[in-house]
Amino acid sequence: MSSILTVALVLTLLSVTLFIVAASLSALLGRHDRASLAVGTAGSVLGCGVGLAGSVMALLDGGTETVASAWRLPIGAIQVGIDPLSAFFLLCIFLVCGLGALFGAGYMRGWLGRRRLAPALAFFNVLAASMVAVVLARDGVLFLLAWEAMSLSSFFLVTFEGDRPDTRRAGIVYLIASHAGLVPLILLFVLLGGPSGSFAFDGILAAGAPAAVLATTCFLLALAGFGLKAGFWPLHAWLPEAHPAAPSHVSAVMSGVMIKMGIYGLLRTLTFLGDPPEWWGFVFIVVGVVSGVGGILHAIAQTDLKRLLAYSSVENVGIVSLGLGLGLIGRANGNATMAFLGFGGALLHVLNHGVMKGLLFQAAGSVLHATGTRDLDSLGGLLRRMPFTGAAFLTGSVAISGLPPLGGFVGELLIYVGAFTGAVELPSSSALWPLVVVPALALIGGLASACFVKAFGVGFLGSPRTPAAASAHEASPTMRVAMVLGIVLCLAVGVVPAVALRLVEAPAQFLSGAATLPAIVPAILSAAMRAALALMATVGILAVVRWALLRRREVRQAATWGCGYEAPTARMQYTAASFADPVLEPSESIFVQRIVHDGLEGPFPRSAHHERRMGDVVADRVIGPAIRGMVASFKWLDVLQQGGVPRYLVWVLLTVVVLLVWQLGAF
Repeated sequence: MSSILTVALVLTLLSVTLFIVAASLSALLGRHDRASLAVGTAGSVLGCGVGLAGSVMALLDGGTETVASAWRLPIGAIQVGIDPLSAFFLLCIFLVCGLGALFGAGYMRGWLGRRRLAPALAFFNVLAASMVAVVLARDGVLFLLAWEAMSLSSFFLVTFEGDRPDTRRAGIVYLIASHAGLVPLILLFVLLGGPSGSFAFDGILAAGAPAAVLATTCFLLALAGFGLKAGFWPLHAWLPEAHPAAPSHVSAVMSGVMIKMGIYGLLRTLTFLGDPPEWWGFVFIVVGVVSGVGGILHAIAQTDLKRLLAYSSVENVGIVSLGLGLGLIGRANGNATMAFLGFGGALLHVLNHGVMKGLLFQAAGSVLHATGTRDLDSLGGLLRRMPFTGAAFLTGSVAISGLPPLGGFVGELLIYVGAFTGAVELPSSSALWPLVVVPALALIGGLASACFVKAFGVGFLGSPRTPAAASAHEASPTMRVAMVLGIVLCLAVGVVPAVALRLVEAPAQFLSGAATLPAIVPAILSAAMRAALALMATVGILAVVRWALLRRREVRQAATWGCGYEAPTARMQYTAASFADPVLEPSESIFVQRIVHDGLEGPFPRSAHHERRMGDVVADRVIGPAIRGMVASFKWLDVLQQGGVPRYLVWVLLTVVVLLVWQLGAF
């Protein structure tokens, strides 16, 4: 047993204790908002700092350790442990939650005197603690209890502004989705624990790989339950409802790391199922292509900034799924290099997306904090008024589009190389699917660039479209500190990818079965680092040359040439919808469109209004009708609920009598 791992596990458990203490103190200080904010934030940041140290130690050690302790429930001992896979996801949790808590310290001050802050601060710490518990759990019961705590605490954070109808609707949708996903997970652990008679992960592993039919059933249950939490298309419909409704730092945590608990659950389940058949990888690639393309197309269609970012998360879990598919195909064919590149690229994108999406949601929160709106068509001209926030959003946009020299490029590069490796080295019957990944990933990256050009251009460039945008102000110091750290991390992964490789090396080997680090990986990342440095040097030189050429020129300001029109207004700029229309036109059939015309009558209408709203085909044409049908089918149960206590007592008595008669009949 490694002493380093012991210390790492102790530090991680200490972080959970700090989260719980901070949550308790925040709740006790419920009427003292400032004190609750200080205590809750301090506990979150301190707990994340302690846990971050422990997770890095465990990753560098690369070993495994498990401890057990008896508890009163009649289901064996409570078991927690740490291994490379757990340590990596712990790193993501502590990093994203720490930055989120730091940003929230400034963001939540805007609610002082308007709403009680204690519940949000307490549940934020509970959410962090429950995610850590999910990753540390080494038995199915503790895993499911922590999973439920994670779902409930995030539900209360989503409904922070519960007096708003749209927030209540988002909370209900999220709660239903969370518990719908729990059902296949319960069945999954029942099936996994059957052969060994134990829900302990060690017992499940000791029982050996399950039979093919049972393994396939468990795989499909895991894909449904964990895929719903991850936001795979078409199980994603809750995500664009819940994430925009939550406070922005909570949105950053939910999108940056909470949905990745679904990815963790899938990977943990795969470790129980033995050698995967090749078609499992094919399934992940199909899910990845559909989620990636569908998610980013829906993101482009949005005019709500936070909703755009939420759909972008669907796209990014699609990219992760492409990497997982390559990893599984590599394992099924005994190609350790391809498996390492697939799993390593997927894990690196998990880390990068947490940082990138956290930074983008923080910048969006700063915009919302300054202007009071998330509508892109009500913004404009923010770069001059909020230069720091604009720089943060631009950095996150470049990174999440997969462009060098930032972190998003490195993770996608590994997936690309893994796909090319499979296309070259696998038999012709298996090489088709890696070839599918290459154009799919290229298409997703191109659409992501268009999406974030739209978001940054409409929101931050041009002229203010509303008085709120014209009077916007920069974020508070603590909010800026969190964004600075996010910018630094985006740059660090892109410029020094060897550090990132060190973090994903052990878990990628753990998943791929590679005995050693494939030689091609450090060579690829070394080339990426040189290219990033060369690109940055080129940009720096061009900036110096430009400054030298222009420093003696007179700088004047004048109106933009308007083709002879002398009275332009802010309304004559590109809107988010008009910018996106050429990109979306070929794919309009997958959207539900609502077009509103008002006053567009006659050749010279006095006033006119035209609006086109793009809906989600899954939410509007599948889930919505299904829910309405379910509600209608249960209408007959209204007869049981009339509001009278005596009537309820009669129903209870009749139920007890029926159960007694049934039991007596059994004897």
